[in-house]
Amino acid sequence: MSQATILHQAPVLFARDLPKTISYWADKVGFRTLGVWGEPADFAIAARDGAHVMLTQVPEAREAVPHWHIKDKMWNAYFWVDDARAMYDELTERGALIDYHLGEKPYGVLEFGIQDLDDQDIGFGQDLARKGA
Repeated sequence: MSQATILHQAPVLFARDLPKTISYWADKVGFRTLGVWGEPADFAIAARDGAHVMLTQVPEAREAVPHWHIKDKMWNAYFWVDDARAMYDELTERGALIDYHLGEKPYGVLEFGIQDLDDQDIGFGQDLARKGA
């Protein structure tokens, strides 16, 4: 039996205001919008390099709870990068909402975090054990 290969993955994040969230991911995080669906718009996919994110409108009268409200310091999404310093500098310059600053973690990762417009934590990390780190 042949084995299937996973080509990409994408976290799914809730948005209270989908158009503003799409703009944030484009302008502040550098993700290109691949598509927006629904009338009115209620779902979008954005990508940067090989990474994707899916964004979906929170239905009226519902509330999305960021993961860190349930477990301290837990992300809603995490992206592995080849150069965390360069990514940190870029996102800081773009005006992303920095949640925690660049630093080496005890688990061997150079890491920082941002927040999106809905208070969700997004981590970016570079594996320091990788060759060339």
